[in-house]
Amino acid sequence: MANATGGGPMGALKNIAATLLAMVQTRLDLLANEMQFQKHHALQQLGFGLALLFCLGMALLLAVALAVLLWWEQRILVLGLFAVLFLGLAGYFYAALRRSRAASAPLFAASLAELQEDIRRLKEASGHEQEPG
Repeated sequence: MANATGGGPMGALKNIAATLLAMVQTRLDLLANEMQFQKHHALQQLGFGLALLFCLGMALLLAVALAVLLWWEQRILVLGLFAVLFLGLAGYFYAALRRSRAASAPLFAASLAELQEDIRRLKEASGHEQEPG
């Protein structure tokens, strides 16, 4: 009779299962929100980056053309200096990009941290203490 009213071991097991399913649903919702935010952020950054590259490219092209026109007699020297300058800047930005990629936070860090906390709480609630390393 206790099983029919939700008491006893079966009722406790059903409550645990319901709690676990609710936790999983919450974590999946958090993961979906993070994925949507990351996608939006990545697309926004890509759009801004492309617009920036286009504008910088046009400005640099016009600046080089102006310099060549101003110093027409030394046009080969001017073009060579600009080529070296742009090559150096490309190397600097390549290195900065690699550093930025290496320093970025892991994907879904908040979801993973919440799952770790859930596991810790479940172990505490079930009486399983973590053994010291």
